[in-house]
Amino acid sequence: MNRSRGRRGRGPTEFGKQLLEKQKVRMTYGISEKQFASYVKEAMGSHGAVPAHVLHRALELRLDNVIYRMGLAPTRRAARQMVSHGHITVNGRKTTIPSRRIFVGKDRIGVREGSKGRAYFEGFEARFMERPLPSWLSFNPKSMEGGVQEVPTEDSAAPAGDLRAVLSFYSR
Repeated sequence: MNRSRGRRGRGPTEFGKQLLEKQKVRMTYGISEKQFASYVKEAMGSHGAVPAHVLHRALELRLDNVIYRMGLAPTRRAARQMVSHGHITVNGRKTTIPSRRIFVGKDRIGVREGSKGRAYFEGFEARFMERPLPSWLSFNPKSMEGGVQEVPTEDSAAPAGDLRAVLSFYSR
């Protein structure tokens, strides 16, 4: 038997599928391996809740993701940069931390007053109307402020991949 052929011709292993899902989710949200492992650990340690739902909620309620979902940025990477450069406020205070957790019904997210005149935000109202706003968010394009109204679910904010496979990968 020729052992050099290995697994050629067969599909990926279960481990390979889980690894691929993990990388897909991690890359979609633009999160480092260490940060992602921290989110997974938190989700797996949650008592009385489904870990996949906890992980999904944690990823969706990051400031950079909320900015992206509100339509303020065309991509999550652009949203991350927008926050890092100080264009975004949370509860009226400038923040530069893209991974900041946003709380449902508590935090108000807006564009910093000094940034509203920037070329990027010109004609924003028209662009905003073209893109549907998820049901769990609220946003006023005139004041450029909004917030999270309810907890995002897998129905209202489709996850980037199979979160159960990701959790299985980490539970090895």
